[in-house]
Amino acid sequence: MGTKQAGNSQGLSPQALADKRARDLAAANSPARKAKRAQNQRIGQRPGSDLHHTSSGTVRRTSIAYNRATHTRGEVNS
Repeated sequence: MGTKQAGNSQGLSPQALADKRARDLAAANSPARKAKRAQNQRIGQRPGSDLHHTSSGTVRRTSIAYNRATHTRGEVNS
């Protein structure tokens, strides 16, 4: 296992890190992702909200806190 440092917070080996970066770049430049980026630019971004692409293909504006706090969705806070 590699050492954790800036740009390698998961501690991946050099080969695994290179493979992951190649996969991430391919995903970021996929036709579906390019279409979503273009759609977001047409709609326009506002401070305080994110554009959230739903599984049905629609886009809705959500608060930044909700859209980025995926680890707390669906949990009951006591």
